[in-house]
Amino acid sequence: MRDIHQWFGSYAADHQNPTNRAIHWVCVPVIMWCVIAALWTAPVMPQWMKPGFWAAVAMFLAFLFYYRLSRKLGFAMVLVFVISSVIAWALYGVLGPRDLLILAAVLFVLAWIGQFIGHAIEGRRPAFLTNIVQLLIGPAWLMGKLLRRLGVAL
Repeated sequence: MRDIHQWFGSYAADHQNPTNRAIHWVCVPVIMWCVIAALWTAPVMPQWMKPGFWAAVAMFLAFLFYYRLSRKLGFAMVLVFVISSVIAWALYGVLGPRDLLILAAVLFVLAWIGQFIGHAIEGRRPAFLTNIVQLLIGPAWLMGKLLRRLGVAL
């Protein structure tokens, strides 16, 4: 398995343009939240599980991937997962599952349109078209940049 620096280096090679990077700072977190919110609405057996169960499973599996790359990154991503979950949970209570799913779907599509515009500006195709794991690397790459700005070495 590649180490964190190899993953980030590969991802960074496809994200050199400042405009594309700025678009990613907005769109990648939105896409990640949309996936969490959509999974929040996935049906569960109410006698054994609560809404958000499938989102929690997905976030736990993502955490394991991030933690294996870097403990600091893994725990930083937990913070993002908690914030995303709180927002999804609150909107689930206000909007209900149907409208939360619609909101997540609309934002997901808009954010991906933004991503593809960014890559058109960049002149390179999205990294996940080369390796699907890059879908997990995008949020980690942004978190890695944030952690480095805060003086935290990965």
